[in-house]
Amino acid sequence: MKKLSTLLLAALAFVACSNDDNYTWDDNFADRTNTDTILIAINYQGDQVTVEGDAWGYVSASGAHVTVKSSANRFLQLQLSGTTTDGSLLIYSWKKVGVLLNGVSITNPHGPAINNQCGKSFIVTTAPNTVNTLADGAEYQMALGLKGDTISQKATLFSEGQIYLRGTGTLQVNAQAKNGIASDDFIVVEGGTINVNVAATGSNGIKTNDGFTINGGTLTVSVAAKGARGIKNDARTTIAGGTTTITTTGDCLIETVDGITDTTSCAGIRCDSLFQMTAGQLTITSSGDGGKGINSDQQVLFQGGKLLVTTTGGNQLGKPKAVKASNGIIVSGGTFQASCLKSWACDNGSDSDEPEDHITVNGTPTTKIIQKRNVHIAYSE
Repeated sequence: MKKLSTLLLAALAFVACSNDDNYTWDDNFADRTNTDTILIAINYQGDQVTVEGDAWGYVSASGAHVTVKSSANRFLQLQLSGTTTDGSLLIYSWKKVGVLLNGVSITNPHGPAINNQCGKSFIVTTAPNTVNTLADGAEYQMALGLKGDTISQKATLFSEGQIYLRGTGTLQVNAQAKNGIASDDFIVVEGGTINVNVAATGSNGIKTNDGFTINGGTLTVSVAAKGARGIKNDARTTIAGGTTTITTTGDCLIETVDGITDTTSCAGIRCDSLFQMTAGQLTITSSGDGGKGINSDQQVLFQGGKLLVTTTGGNQLGKPKAVKASNGIIVSGGTFQASCLKSWACDNGSDSDEPEDHITVNGTPTTKIIQKRNVHIAYSE
């Protein structure tokens, strides 16, 4: 058997494993006293796959649809390469899992390209000088888990646990039916070039329940669906580095359920908690009716970096805003620029007709322009 790629071995520097709570789908499957890392290489070749390094029989395949089941007390590291237009990767693991994307292209016509059903950390690393593509199909089929129950399929790249996006290569995610990338926990972007493109038939670019953080890398998100969000986060959003570009083009989504009509507008970033930016560059453009740039249910704290938000949509069904925060918009560093064609650039919940009442500026910026539809504040750094 050939040795695994040196890229797979080098990836271990990214994925040191720590102690986890037990994952109980199979308490008797394997020896949990050995904490070595398991290294397995999976190469997609059209309608089949080849596997190297699987001395334990963790990997099974039906055509190019691969299932990995491991309950060993070991970190599971998978290297993915090759191409398939009808394949997928479904993971069950007792410990944390990592995938090294080493020039792989996976399209699943009937569901997620990669679905991690482990509630532990999921570390996705792009190998240097590689382009990797994950795509779903226009319609998902129901999938059953190990116990015959229906498993979650919320995105082209989905994980029950936290997702860490790392590396120096490129990841292209194309979503037609649902979200591009989603986690039932939190997502951290640490490196690489990540492009997420969601069609008008899809949903959000990135969806997470428990937090979203960008520390580095280049992230580009484009969503075309009505009422879709570039990043939809049910918790805190932190921008601490990197270069992020988000574009939304959809109009408002109008839904009637049990006789009650609800209107949802697009947003570059929608979070239910605090939005905080301390470094990096964030550019958001929203062109649909009622579209918003940043929409937070708590505060927007802008303390550094460069923010440019532009909304050009109309106000027939929704109220467009560049930056909206229910509990205040506070600017104290960096460069903050917001513009809105049809409404207030900044909305902190104030009913005042004075633009300066809609934003709080701390310190002494070198540039301070606060108008109803255009706000530009810059500090020397």
